[in-house]
Amino acid sequence: MQAAILAAGKSTRTYPLTIARPKPLLKAANRTLLEHNLDNLDGVADEIILVVGYRKEMVKKFLKGKYKNLKIRYVEQKQQSGTGNALLAVEKHVKNDFISLHGDDIYSKGDFKNVIKNKYSILVKRVENPGAFGIVAEKNNILVDLIEKPQKFISNLANTGLYKLDKKIFAILKNLKKSKRGEYELTDAIRDLAKKNKVYCATSKQWLPIGYPSDLLKADIALRKNKSIIGKNSKIHGNVKNSSIGNNCLIKGKVKNSIIMDNTMIGANSLIEDSIIASHVYFKGNALNAVIADNVKAKNVIAKNCKIWPNKTISGKTIMHDLK
Repeated sequence: MQAAILAAGKSTRTYPLTIARPKPLLKAANRTLLEHNLDNLDGVADEIILVVGYRKEMVKKFLKGKYKNLKIRYVEQKQQSGTGNALLAVEKHVKNDFISLHGDDIYSKGDFKNVIKNKYSILVKRVENPGAFGIVAEKNNILVDLIEKPQKFISNLANTGLYKLDKKIFAILKNLKKSKRGEYELTDAIRDLAKKNKVYCATSKQWLPIGYPSDLLKADIALRKNKSIIGKNSKIHGNVKNSSIGNNCLIKGKVKNSIIMDNTMIGANSLIEDSIIASHVYFKGNALNAVIADNVKAKNVIAKNCKIWPNKTISGKTIMHDLK
């Protein structure tokens, strides 16, 4: 079985974290989103076709040509013109049946095993806020329609972006017209496929969508199961509670319900809570519900309900708005 992972997008919604890296290389529970999916695909698929684009060289350097038992093949989406165009890029490498998934969400091994049971499948998940997702209308577990972020309630079954398909999808993709967003949408192709074929709705066991930095925190907690993870060569002289600490970090302050990425130092008497601190950061002060990007140097700073862009040097300030 082959699996096509769509990982070419720029992902501005996760800025400023994805200014310095592609979204699939963000970490939750000290492993990249890509690693979580590849771990769960191992034993289900034998070859990965990875569609890359934005900062593709970082993905290639990170994974190279093999991951555990999975062969990795790279295909570039040269123009960012939608998920339909991204999947079309893999056509010449697909043998027959294959899985297609978003590279910036996390799916469980049970999800992958469940979705491959039928010739055509879509993975769905019941959600409390259906207006934020593409929504599935089904009858007797067969896909009837896909509606993108409906204005009125249709169902609470979200489309997770994981599908079981075959080569028939490519002919449909080639005939797509651009959506109102000016993109070729894979969901339009799935809807057309369902008009003439039974597309089964498989229910997700654990789908962790990563739309915004806050979703990364939620995924981190779910994967860690409320236990802290401390990376290699990191030293804790302060206090860490319910958090992920990356590799080569020095923590002298208090960190709670947060993600601290690699090579970062948290100064003495600092408080980091419900926040994400990226790589190569020095931070001394208080951060509450803050997202602080790579290579920031902040001393005696209070950062609250804000995002700080990369490479900033800040001292003696209270920041309560985004700093770009």
